[in-house]
Amino acid sequence: MTDQPTNSAASSLDEVDDVVRAELSSLRESIDNIDAAVVHMLAERFKATQRVGRLKAEHKLPPADPERERDQIMRLRELAAGAHLDPVFAEKFLNFIIAEVIRHHEAIARA
Repeated sequence: MTDQPTNSAASSLDEVDDVVRAELSSLRESIDNIDAAVVHMLAERFKATQRVGRLKAEHKLPPADPERERDQIMRLRELAAGAHLDPVFAEKFLNFIIAEVIRHHEAIARA
């Protein structure tokens, strides 16, 4: 019997070839850059939705717009499919964002 782990997931990065380690590092750097871009894009999106929330509050419009939300979900599912991203995941992601936007709009309306 050897002392080497039989499950590759159990092996540490120290046991990985330098070429693999370099590729992993490069991929992770790209992922980190994408994550940063996503955060900045979400920040810009929420700046715009805050303005929408203020406009809705000023004109006594409801915080939620189910027709718009439905259209956006359909649009995003189509975009996801075209980008080879699971449309179900894209819909869950957008639903999470929509829920947060509505929460912000409700808070603005109460202020």
